[in-house]
This record gives sequence, structure tokens and C-alpha cells, in this order.
Amino acid sequence: MSFEWTKSRAGPTVSGVVTRDQPSRRRERTRRLLLREVHGRGAVSRAELESATGLSRSAVAAGVTDLLAARLIEEDQASSAPPNGRGRRAALLFPARREGYVAGIDFGHTHVRVAVADTSGQVAAEDVQAIDVDHDAAVALDQAARLVTALLSRAGIGHAELLAVAAGIPGPLDHRRKVVISPTILGSWIDFAPAAELGCRLGREVLIGNDADMGAIGEKRFGAARGYTDFLYIKASHGIGASVVTGGRCYRGSRGFAGEIGHTQLPGALGRCRCGNRGCLESVISVTEVRRQLASTHLRAGPAGEPALADVARDPVGARVLADAGRLVGRVVADGCNWLNPEAVILGGELGVCGPFTEGVSESLYRYAQPATAEAVTVGIAGLGSRAEVMGAVAVAAEQCSVS
Repeated sequence: MSFEWTKSRAGPTVSGVVTRDQPSRRRERTRRLLLREVHGRGAVSRAELESATGLSRSAVAAGVTDLLAARLIEEDQASSAPPNGRGRRAALLFPARREGYVAGIDFGHTHVRVAVADTSGQVAAEDVQAIDVDHDAAVALDQAARLVTALLSRAGIGHAELLAVAAGIPGPLDHRRKVVISPTILGSWIDFAPAAELGCRLGREVLIGNDADMGAIGEKRFGAARGYTDFLYIKASHGIGASVVTGGRCYRGSRGFAGEIGHTQLPGALGRCRCGNRGCLESVISVTEVRRQLASTHLRAGPAGEPALADVARDPVGARVLADAGRLVGRVVADGCNWLNPEAVILGGELGVCGPFTEGVSESLYRYAQPATAEAVTVGIAGLGSRAEVMGAVAVAAEQCSVS
């Protein structure tokens, strides 16, 4: 049987019978463009798609409807009032994902945390173990691999069901060469290729990134940064790091070293930093340094060990120490806000989630940032707390499983 296509105002015809219009080339290009943006950003609203692509609202709406119907993307209908109370956050669109499981790994300076989750981010098993990550890279990677294997077993998940793995490390990573490049921050990791090494241990390709970037992604996907396109994520813990999110994506710089605000020089500070310089922010402000200051107060360590920072925050003296630390960090963050004009600053890490520290950051930001910039920014605490980095790694791994 042969078919003859002829043109008609009512639409194409086959043997004279009017048929349904085929999608136009323009509409197909729109769908491809939108799908590429959703894949590139991981989580995006319709308004953000309009801004990123320059397409009209109606074109985006039609394209999104097509992609949802084709099950190439998914929509999270959950929305809530943002911290500043200005309206409601828009529902977010995500790449559709294959069924299966992923693993996220967070290397802190003093711990390894691993989560195994399905591709929607629902955690099936999670664990954290104390370890000196800086001391021996191979030992830290061995421990992470053992945790992944143990969690898969605990959750009753076969190794074949593990689709992807991602990990964050607490130091500068050269994204061109995929190696750690700072001999002073992670001495035993210098010229180490953690993605390749972990891949050998787990039998899977591993995606690697900076831990602050992972924290930002975790908060954007699951936490306090949901709905924000331009924000700063500050991880204040044993080091001070930042992730710059602009246009919905982490800005890493030309080589991947962006966000190392812990090595901003403070006037008058003389302490030696592990990077080799004197007067760096994190040589003055870190969990270790804050605890050193607390040791001279009545909050010194007792037989049960160091008091939890949450308990310290409830003590008047401890709250003052934390607030002072926050003010110093806020002074540096204020300069970043003047440069970047973010919608929000999200504070994570052990220090970042303490109320007095957050208040100190806010105080300095509103004092030192240009007034219009300060008025436009919201300061918030990481909704995921200490789990932001591992959940960001889960989100990055899940993106690898998206349906194209």
C-alpha cells in the first residue's frame, strides 16, 4: 500500500483523509532545548526555563506538557512559602530517572558519610563513621567502599541494582585532570584521582566534586535552597568553604577552585593556615578554633568529651563565642554578596546550623553589604543540616540515571 502526503489547511492528509497535525519542527526544537536545560540544571522551575531559554511562557508551557506526557521529565508538585515569605515557590521539574539505586558519599575532614537511595532521593540506608580523612586517602576510600557495600547489604539491595555513585571531598579538585591539587589542605590526596580510585573499589563509574558544591546541590534539591536560582552555600565546619550557585548551576571557575573563601585574608590576623599563608579566615574560624576558644570558659571538655555545639549555643558565653565567629564569616560573605547579588545565603556545616552563628553572619552581612544587596538577600540555615553534602552526592548520582 502506498501513501501520498498532500498539504491541506486542515492538516496533512493520507489518501484524502485529514489526519492529526504532526509536531512542528519549531515545537520539536523547543522540546529538545527544554530537555537539555532540565538535564543540565537537575531541578528547575518553568520561570527559570523561560529566563534561561528566552522562550515565551506559552512555548515553555507547551513544551513542558509534551515532555511530561512523554515521561522524559517529572514534576515535584510540593511547594512551600520561602523563608522571606514572598509568595510561594514554584513546582520544580526534574529529569525522569530509571528505577534502581544510587550511592552518595561525603568525605569530611573527620568523617565519611554514605547514603544509598533510590533515584528519586528516597534514602534506603545511611551511616557515618569517624575517620581522619586528611591523613591517608587510600584508607578513607577503602572505608567509604566498605560502607557502600555494607549499606547495600543492610537494605537488601543487590550490587547490580547500584546504578551510579557520586562523592564530595573537602578540598580543591582540578576538574580538568580529576585530581586533588592542594598539598597543604589534603596532603595525602595530592595528585590522587579519587573518582578513578573509588571506581576501582566499587566497580562503578564515580562522579566527584567539592563538598561545598555537593552541599549546595543537596539543599537546592531537597532542602532550604529549593526554588532559588542564585545563592551562596557556606559550609562552616573544620574548614570554611563556599559554593556559588548562579543560574541554577554551581560555578566552579576555570579549574574548579571557586569558593575557597576560607582562605580570604583577614586584616590583623596572624595565625598560620594549613594552606601556608597567615591570617586566613579558617585559621581564625573553624570548629577546632571555636572549641579552642571555648576551652578557656566553663564550657571546657569534661569526662564525657566535648559539649555538643547545640548545647554550647544555649549557653550565654558559648552563644557569644559562636556569634563572634559568625560575624567574622559574615564580613567575608558580605563582600561575596556585593559581587554576586544572590537571592539567599544558606549556612551549613557544624557551625552554620547553630543559631547564634547564623545571627552573627546576618548581622555582618546587613552591616557591610551594600544596602540594596543586603535587603535582597535571605539568610537561612541548611534544611538538611549535616546531611546536605551526602544528599547532594545522591542527587548528582541520580542525575546520571535520567532518561534521555
